[in-house]
Amino acid sequence: MADPRGFMKAGRELPTRRPVEVRIQDWREVYEQFPESSLRTQAARCMDCGIPFCHNGCPLGNLIPEWNDLTRRGDWHGAIERLHATNNFPEFTGRLCPAPCESACVLGINQDPVTIKQVEVSIIDHAWDSGWVQPQPPERLSGKTVAVVGSGPAGLAAAQQLARAGHTVAVYERADRIGGLLRYGIPEFKMEKRHVDRRIAQMQAEGVKFRTGIEIGKDLSADDLRRRYDAVLVAAGSTIGRDLPVPGREFAGIHQAMEYLPLANRVQEGDLDDSPINAGGKHVVVIGGGDTGADCLGTAIRQGAASITQLEILPTPPQARPSGQPWPTYPVIFRISSAHEEGGDRVYSVSTKRFLGDGQVTGLELVEVEWQDGRPVEIAGTERTIPADLVTLAMGFVGPEADSFEAQLGLSRDARGNLERGDDYATTVPGVYVAGDAGRGQSLIVWAIAEGRAAAASIDEYLMGETNLPRPLPASARQLLA
Repeated sequence: MADPRGFMKAGRELPTRRPVEVRIQDWREVYEQFPESSLRTQAARCMDCGIPFCHNGCPLGNLIPEWNDLTRRGDWHGAIERLHATNNFPEFTGRLCPAPCESACVLGINQDPVTIKQVEVSIIDHAWDSGWVQPQPPERLSGKTVAVVGSGPAGLAAAQQLARAGHTVAVYERADRIGGLLRYGIPEFKMEKRHVDRRIAQMQAEGVKFRTGIEIGKDLSADDLRRRYDAVLVAAGSTIGRDLPVPGREFAGIHQAMEYLPLANRVQEGDLDDSPINAGGKHVVVIGGGDTGADCLGTAIRQGAASITQLEILPTPPQARPSGQPWPTYPVIFRISSAHEEGGDRVYSVSTKRFLGDGQVTGLELVEVEWQDGRPVEIAGTERTIPADLVTLAMGFVGPEADSFEAQLGLSRDARGNLERGDDYATTVPGVYVAGDAGRGQSLIVWAIAEGRAAAASIDEYLMGETNLPRPLPASARQLLA
């Protein structure tokens, strides 16, 4: 069993981030190596409580107390087996997930929670370094074929599960490289793309076929897709950015975050010498205070922006868990990402009234707001202007870009603009399934992987009449919120 007094012997500790003045000179991940002795001490803080609420916090159903204790004991091989039992790509989640499991940790009721996320990423990194992550091709093929549309975390998770079950799987991606948002959108300093590349190589060895540069509905019709394959999974993500329709929106220099960030990725891939949308020497304004906004901030810093201002219409979050968001819910609190450490100003409770300029944006007019009955109300007399040569819109995403194949496949949308599906991820069209943000809406990487795994089980059952694949959650499951 776990050390019953581990949490009394040590406090929470995280790996050190590389010095700001060093890390902004490159695009490498920001964290330094965490010593194994410190990691095992952190894993020992997990008390293996009778009801592990961390399982509820994580939609994957990760066996967190088990691999924490195995790490404490130094049984790295056992730890990766338990970790991979529920998660196809822990090196992705361990770097990119905001860790709702930690918010649900029982220890977090009255002290700092276990460093679950750091233990997770350390286990998988150790496994890769030790050569334990090997292809798992099926013993026999089923003779059934599956097409997966989209190569983000949901599509990749489903493809790997289905291939290991013996089905012939082809993943279609409209971009020139596999990975979806993992490839184009997530900055290199949050996750180096070598982690994606070696998973792709593993999946290819397991029999998964990757087809890049093909947009379903245009380059290949949905009818052809259905004729070629016994089942189709749509995992195209939620990629339509929320817009800001205020005067001056048409000016040059105003871009959606997903127009700006992928170009920086392409520079790191060697496709471009420099980004066509570059913050170098410019006054940059990022509209949106979430993770995508922080990604824009860190990217602009590395490009040499003259100044960066990040705007958020919501009030400044509290420093600690508010009473209205009790444990084990995921609280809205003030968080400082690595990018926020590096520079820029964060301004809360402001709304953009208009963009200023003459063809090219030169600034924007702000007004302070207060929230009344859940709506922002402008405060008269608080208007002011700030300079802006480059503006990125990072206000979230409103639905999938499925126009090219939606009608061809006979799909429909729900009231929130997502593709409709049942609890088993099946649409009303036989053999067609939807997983990930395309059906859920903008969400976390852990939800995408969980949905991909669950959808794979439903597809396997549809093709074979039964399934042994895990089904972590129904499509209707939602994150525990206050």
